[in-house]
Amino acid sequence: MLPVKTLFAPLPRLAAGLLILLLGLASMPARAVLPIEHWTSASGARVYFVRAPAIPMIDIAVVFDAGSRLDPPGKSGLASLATELLDAGVPGMDEQAIAGALADIGAKRGASASDDRAVVTLRSLTSEAELAAALRVTERTLSEPAYPAAVLTRERERIIQALREAQTKPETLAQQAFSSALYGGHPYGRYATEASVSTLQPADLADFHRRHFSAARAVVAIIGDVDRARAQAIAEQLTARLPKGDPAPVLPAVVKPAGGERRIEHPASQSHLMIGTTGIAWGDPDQFPLLVGNYVLGGGGFVSRLYGEVREKRGLAYGVYSYFIPYLQPGPFMIGLQTQREQTDTALAVVRETVAGFLRDGPTEAEVLAAKSNLTGGFPLRIDSNRKILDNLANIGFNRLPLDYLERWPDRVQAVTVAQIRAAFARHLRADSLVTVVVGDAAQPAR
Repeated sequence: MLPVKTLFAPLPRLAAGLLILLLGLASMPARAVLPIEHWTSASGARVYFVRAPAIPMIDIAVVFDAGSRLDPPGKSGLASLATELLDAGVPGMDEQAIAGALADIGAKRGASASDDRAVVTLRSLTSEAELAAALRVTERTLSEPAYPAAVLTRERERIIQALREAQTKPETLAQQAFSSALYGGHPYGRYATEASVSTLQPADLADFHRRHFSAARAVVAIIGDVDRARAQAIAEQLTARLPKGDPAPVLPAVVKPAGGERRIEHPASQSHLMIGTTGIAWGDPDQFPLLVGNYVLGGGGFVSRLYGEVREKRGLAYGVYSYFIPYLQPGPFMIGLQTQREQTDTALAVVRETVAGFLRDGPTEAEVLAAKSNLTGGFPLRIDSNRKILDNLANIGFNRLPLDYLERWPDRVQAVTVAQIRAAFARHLRADSLVTVVVGDAAQPAR
């Protein structure tokens, strides 16, 4: 899947009162970016909490180790449907009753699944009547989803129609081919198809929920206008009745692809190019050297080398980008762009030459200094809303990052050296073993 894969979305992976929140954070000791509290609930869930009393709101995310990498063979799409249909009904309440109960109190709920995790979010007022009602409904959808057959039939058909439409789009074909080329038979390389979705039955969803939506494999992230005692009670309420579940499964190791090129004919006026390999998992010691180095290579937008060579100097594409996305296991490193069909081979050659030069010579001191300045200068935007803080809490919890991960982030960026970047890229990328997928112009270049 690639960066965050839904059932049919192609590749491209947070409000009033927020100024008060940020001012409150700024008034704390300089090193305390976020006052994160952490504990384990009686049910076994790991809880991460930030008190934010500026506005009478609360944001909650319950994150499960229940992503699409756990879909059984032939049933890709199961994790997404099992997550998205949690609110399709519970005993005594259908989907309209659930939606109405939340709407009546101004609460907002969401749910989605990606490769590694399933996430259910809730935003509510913190007035006791409204919050109690929102938690009551949300807890029931987490613990006792009914997965009504009629709703599943409707949603299955909707998804199948969307999948059919997506198969006409070059970006979808490119993503799927690239994912398969990177991961082969590993679960990260699978994606939902019409055939896999059409097989899913209510019993499949119920079994997936029973096996994977357990408190022992859950993280609860909370930010809002409640104290520690109320946050503890919320976490207990949301997780106490979750199924016992199975132990976290052990998946096969990700094997780095050998490289190669695949071209898929498509009548689009532009070719879609994806180039890359497998990258790193969360916690890899090379994360920050790769982050800074990739900003120079293709992650820095208008100031990146790829943009300069492909767009500014030659006008071969409107934009070009590169990024590493860590997963629980090594996620993708990817370069992407679109170019006119007749310029496909020229653009591909420029990208390859730029990457090879970067791997051979590394970035300059000036490039690294600018990248570090831009990255750290933009750091406040990572925590400029409750929703972004919630996302960071969930990420820290799910990937078992240290509580001071955000606090240390700017310093770890600033500490990166040119030598570290060159060594990290040498460990993870080889110019002659990158996977290339072209959708559009399928003609092979002359050798």
